[in-house]
Amino acid sequence: MDQIDQRLIALLRHNARESVATLAARLGVSRGTVTNRLRRLEDEGVIAGYTLRLKPAADTGGLQAWMSIAIEGNDARRVTASLLGEPAVQALHATNGQWDLLAELQVATLPELARALERIRLIKGISHTETSIHLETLRAPHGVGTAQKDS
Repeated sequence: MDQIDQRLIALLRHNARESVATLAARLGVSRGTVTNRLRRLEDEGVIAGYTLRLKPAADTGGLQAWMSIAIEGNDARRVTASLLGEPAVQALHATNGQWDLLAELQVATLPELARALERIRLIKGISHTETSIHLETLRAPHGVGTAQKDS
């Protein structure tokens, strides 16, 4: 995947219903280029489908995991760009301490998680990772997934 593919995936992640013409304009390429890239990404299994996003409280399917990522040297920009193009990455956070980045991953199945982890670990510039699977939420942030009583 090159930078255009990664930008295309980022645009689709934001709005999977965006028209090919709009995607082409935002990427500065032709509609045919976008169509060909979409077809190739689908054929290669990078794009597994197009879906909708639910509010966190309504999202009941799939697996969620967090991956802590350490980056080698000065590769942060390139690694970040690659991660933002990874379909399983739902959010990416810069951190301090032992880990440079924290990636929130969302997948449908364990085999899909295994494939995503493999793709991420192959990104040049990542020195090591640690992944934790979300088992349950014990307390949601105020206002997320909780009923509010009007006073």
